[in-house]
Amino acid sequence: MRIATWNVGLDRKGPGLLVQDLTRPDHPQIAAVVAVLQALDADVILLTAVDYDRNGVALGLLADRLAAGGATYPHRFALRPNTGLQTGFDVDGNGRIGDPRDAQGWGLFSGQGGMAVLSRLPVDESAVRDFSAFLWRDLPGAQIPPGTEAGLLEVQRLATTGFWDVPILTDGGPLHLLAWHATPPVFDGREDRNGKRNHDEAAFWRLFLEGALPMPPPDAPFIVLGDGNLDPADGDGLRDGIAALLGHPALQDPGPRGSHGRTEPAHKGDPALDTVIYDDLGGLRLDYVLPSAALKVSDAGVLWPPPDDPLAGDLAAASRHFPVWIDIILP
Repeated sequence: MRIATWNVGLDRKGPGLLVQDLTRPDHPQIAAVVAVLQALDADVILLTAVDYDRNGVALGLLADRLAAGGATYPHRFALRPNTGLQTGFDVDGNGRIGDPRDAQGWGLFSGQGGMAVLSRLPVDESAVRDFSAFLWRDLPGAQIPPGTEAGLLEVQRLATTGFWDVPILTDGGPLHLLAWHATPPVFDGREDRNGKRNHDEAAFWRLFLEGALPMPPPDAPFIVLGDGNLDPADGDGLRDGIAALLGHPALQDPGPRGSHGRTEPAHKGDPALDTVIYDDLGGLRLDYVLPSAALKVSDAGVLWPPPDDPLAGDLAAASRHFPVWIDIILP
């Protein structure tokens, strides 16, 4: 059984996959996304940077495009994300409210750049748990910048996009997807608000698995997956947050690797582990699929082939991120 995650956004300040894009058969990014998803052949995939619409029209159109090419995903799931949901406060301190940075998570509109699950197996929607409204101030040891407005503390959610527990029904019982997409630890000021929030978004899952939060963790098996937006070795950010999650005894890190053969002497981390590449920052490992410790993993990888691979062009056109996958054997 293959489980994967992929950030399909091209640019932080640009739109995700929109309904109008998916209705255009000639749209180059959509065609590339479909080709990559068909090649990935995951049984369950969490997509990040997918714009949310309440009726699931965009997700349905994407599933239709995939089905036309032979990749059928009869089960789809998405919740309204925190992105673009206004706090009512001047979070960025520019003297006005209602800007993208004043939202619970950065967004030009409510629902921009959300998350979605495509699955060949049923989703137990009645058992889904959504922790997206969990307040940042309620996290033990929260690194909220000093001087944060008292009123903002009353409403500021920790999750930039969302914290979901989505049970997938398998023959052996439910497999819980613990999904998130953290804020990038940049685009702020000396207070390092985004850096601290990114740290605490990873800390949420660590504390959740330890039973240190009001909501109990799921019975195993489970998989923590999504875009953590932080590399444990390179780039900006408070790396101890993601490092503590990667090393948590309840989880295993299969270390998925790409086959591109890139080298990056200026970086400390192994380039084969990278999941995204930037013109100015180079390759970074930002996307994760971390199964619970007892799950049997038979294989893992990053779908990042060498430049001469026929799929390389579609990957480059679809997103600057590359899909991360693991193959698991369920009891």
